[in-house]
Amino acid sequence: MGDVLAGFHAVWEFESDSVLIRYERGIRTPKLFQALGERRIPLSAVEEVTLAPGKRGTLVLRLVPRSGADPLMEAADGQLKEGSDPYRLVLPAEREPEAASRAEELAARLTEPGPADRYLVAAPAAPLQFKAYDGKATFDGTSVQFRWSWTGASTAKWKAGDQSYAVADLSGVEWRSPEALEGYLRLRASGSDPVAAPDQDPAAVVFGLGYGPVHESLPFAAAVLAAVRSRGPVPAVPRGRRDPADIAERIRHLAELHQAGLVTDEEFSGKKAELLAEL
Repeated sequence: MGDVLAGFHAVWEFESDSVLIRYERGIRTPKLFQALGERRIPLSAVEEVTLAPGKRGTLVLRLVPRSGADPLMEAADGQLKEGSDPYRLVLPAEREPEAASRAEELAARLTEPGPADRYLVAAPAAPLQFKAYDGKATFDGTSVQFRWSWTGASTAKWKAGDQSYAVADLSGVEWRSPEALEGYLRLRASGSDPVAAPDQDPAAVVFGLGYGPVHESLPFAAAVLAAVRSRGPVPAVPRGRRDPADIAERIRHLAELHQAGLVTDEEFSGKKAELLAEL
């Protein structure tokens, strides 16, 4: 096709077998887009193309990625806010004829529906690093290091010491958005199922206000996930029940935050129910 469609915060270049997305740099552009820079999305990684009305006189052209095709979206696991979705192109409503034509052409080229058996979209390149509330996380492409902060790390983490995890010893990555309550990044070790809370687990770093922002921690998680997947299928880790004492401690901590006015009634009730469901 070879055509270009410029929208808010991004420009899409349509090629015969892919869409090259170049994200703008600017104060209004979501930081995640700026961190990604550009991404090439093979059409083999796309499940569907949609075009729908947006907000305030706009329309949205969106690629729907196949499950398992993009490590970034797999790590995000549905937690990205709409405005930070890298597969959305927001356009003025008057561009609808042109956008509809592009959507129709793309849809006609999609031939591989269903889950992908491997990543088809490139992961962010290492080395990567970010600062969490309780330490600094770095990834050099072969191993992940956690270096604890004396101002934020728990006693359990200080006792365990700084950590280094080889990709070969990992089975996956769990990312909880810093924009949600109790965000964190946790490494999953092969053959184990963690029961400790993230702030007590040496295989995890926790987020906080200004720590572990989406544009830093999510690309990091995606890069580690892609490195783990590249070494071949990893057996699923059975999920066991959480330690009741750990759940009780987390609920007590949550109640303290609630009483201090740092957590709303709705957040307290929802998180408490979520914790109790893990028993």
